[in-house]
Amino acid sequence: MPAGTYKNPQYGLRVPKELMKKLKYIAEYNGRSANKEIEQLIIHHVAAWEAAHGTIIFEED
Repeated sequence: MPAGTYKNPQYGLRVPKELMKKLKYIAEYNGRSANKEIEQLIIHHVAAWEAAHGTIIFEED
């Protein structure tokens, strides 16, 4: 894969330094990168939201 080419969209996230240090600590404990740890948190958050409110469905373009 060429440098700068990614299969998933990117999102720039600003996080306080202390919070990022804690996230990296937790990610390392779980054997993940900080990026994958954030991805897992988002997956769990979306699943919880959908469990409470129903599945999010997008119409095809």
